[in-house]
Amino acid sequence: MRDEYLGWLDGLGNSVNVAVVEVPLLYESGADEHFDAVVAITAPEELRSARSHVPVEERSGRLIPDDEKVRRANFAFVNDGTLEELDAFAGEVLAQLQAQ
Repeated sequence: MRDEYLGWLDGLGNSVNVAVVEVPLLYESGADEHFDAVVAITAPEELRSARSHVPVEERSGRLIPDDEKVRRANFAFVNDGTLEELDAFAGEVLAQLQAQ
C-alpha cells in the first residue's frame, strides 16, 4: 500500500500543490515521515463503536492514542458533529495548505 501512494504522489510531480491521501495506521506504520502535513480526524470511542462493524476494543490496543495523534498532526478535528462541520474543516485545511 505504501508503495502505491508514494508512487502516485511522485507521479503528480509539480502538477498540483495539494494532494490528499488517506493512510490507515499512518503513525503506527511510520508513514507520516513521507508527508508535508498530517490531518488527524478523531471521534469519541462510543461514536466510533457505533459507526464500526468491528468492535473498537479489538483495534484500540494496537493504535497510538488519539491525543498523541493530535499532538503530532498539523491539523486535527474531532468528528462528532455533522458532515457539514467536517466539510467546513476540510475546506479550511485545504485553503491553508494552498496558501503555503
